[in-house]
Amino acid sequence: MTCDEAKILLHALLDNELDAGHAREVETHIAGCPDCAAELAAQREMQRVLADTDLRYAAPASLRTRIEAALPQPQRRQPTRRSVLRGFAMGSAVSALAASGVVAVVLRQDDQQRILSEVVSAHLRSLQAGHLIDVVSTDQHTVKPWFNGKLDVAPPVIDLTAQGFTLVGGRLDYIDARAIGAVVYKRRQHVINLFVSQTSNAEYRAPKTETMQGFNCRRWGNRGLNFWAVSDIGADELAEFVDKFEAAMKANVEG
Repeated sequence: MTCDEAKILLHALLDNELDAGHAREVETHIAGCPDCAAELAAQREMQRVLADTDLRYAAPASLRTRIEAALPQPQRRQPTRRSVLRGFAMGSAVSALAASGVVAVVLRQDDQQRILSEVVSAHLRSLQAGHLIDVVSTDQHTVKPWFNGKLDVAPPVIDLTAQGFTLVGGRLDYIDARAIGAVVYKRRQHVINLFVSQTSNAEYRAPKTETMQGFNCRRWGNRGLNFWAVSDIGADELAEFVDKFEAAMKANVEG
């Protein structure tokens, strides 16, 4: 493990977010590297200082009193039989909604967060020496055929070198217990992993950026495929990558 790889994983090590194997690799490197050991010690000290510092502000009780006094006071009326029955019916409808649609939305959101966590973990694994690329090539006509026969649907591979994002290869990865394609780009020295999986949902879903473990992830859906672009570049640059990828993919289809 190199110093650059270890420093990327230091935050995850401090937050106990690495599995036992990766944690052991980082700790072994730190034991023999004074620079990384010093960096870890500095981060631990910063973590301790923040934990010991009371950053919360307690508003005085007088503020609550002034706010409540400024609010209009509701007029109290005796409940009628009709209003009681209406409230009961509304409560039953809300309960039914919560037992179906709302719960389903929450479950879907939890599932999306779990998959996002797996995607970021796969990105972290790829940054270790020898894990980034299975097929090394800057030629999209070499990378795309390599996926044929290995996946149900080969991911779109687009050369964006002229737009500032260099295609460097591809590999197979595993997300949500199934094999998917990962197309690898570089922006200067920063790695961008573009994970692609097949989905039954053919509707277009607009790109959305989230941050996890210090990495930006922009995910979207298009033409029966799910996409996740993950990198440590800024959110604006990652959005630029996705926009240029989408524009090139659209031009290829229309051409």
